[in-house]
Amino acid sequence: MKLFSGSSNPELAGKMAAYLKVDLGEVEISRFPDGEVFVQIKENVRGEDVFIIQSICHPPNEHLMELLIMIDAARRASAARITAVLPFYGYARQDRKDRPRVPITAKLVANLLVAAGANRILTMDLHAQQIQGFFDIPVDHLYAAPVLVHYLRTKDLKDPVVVSPDSGGVKMAVGYAEMLDTGIAIGAKYRKGASEVQAMNVVGDVKGRPAIMVDDLTSTASTLCEASKLLLDMGAAEIYAVVTHVMINEEGVARLDKSPIKELISTDSIPLKHRGKIPIKIISVADLLGEAISRVCSNRSVTSLFRSFESKEKT
Repeated sequence: MKLFSGSSNPELAGKMAAYLKVDLGEVEISRFPDGEVFVQIKENVRGEDVFIIQSICHPPNEHLMELLIMIDAARRASAARITAVLPFYGYARQDRKDRPRVPITAKLVANLLVAAGANRILTMDLHAQQIQGFFDIPVDHLYAAPVLVHYLRTKDLKDPVVVSPDSGGVKMAVGYAEMLDTGIAIGAKYRKGASEVQAMNVVGDVKGRPAIMVDDLTSTASTLCEASKLLLDMGAAEIYAVVTHVMINEEGVARLDKSPIKELISTDSIPLKHRGKIPIKIISVADLLGEAISRVCSNRSVTSLFRSFESKEKT
């Protein structure tokens, strides 16, 4: 196999290469004076199984374009198979027409990846499950829950309850609850804008119990913070937030610092740009993704990774 990394998350790519005991392939990524992306793969990939690692995160347009150009370069260099490894699939929140005259950008990104020459997609915790159906090529969709639950078990919480901050995350919450052998509570929200939640309600028994809010991503933390305040009012003993992809901005950090959330637990699918006063635990998913790459390369099943995989942690 040949592994190449874009510029969005080279640290994670390096850890994945270390797990696989291979070196990251040499690739030159630069910019023309007008800002256009230039890519040159510096080693032979003819007939090779190529994996290109890139999260579509801040700045998403730059990193998406980088990924497309890297795929095109590998295809034109006669790679046998090209797998786009996206620890975070950007533009996933635009997955349906919920208002007149809006795009379905998640589908557009899928079309672009296939048109560029990707033969397979490996990704983790998509914002919406149906995005897998936007592709006419195989998609391996991994879950970070086994990795994050392993850390939660070390906290030895007494009679916790898993909370989905919105109805869209119920399936994820059920998965966490099954692995932790506990109950769930469900939140309902009205979103006023992209960065503001106007009202929330939570259905479920949280009084006197540690509450574990689970979500796939957050940027402004408005949903998490509003839900945490409501959980506190309902008598939750302590509140934790578990989010796979944290692309938190300065506004989100300020909100989290004022919230009753005791700890934010996440993965390194996206580099953490901002930290505040709230403790943030980052758990690496490099081993999970690396093992998936190994199995894809050797045509083995990745199903067993969904429940049993445990990974290394870092603070």
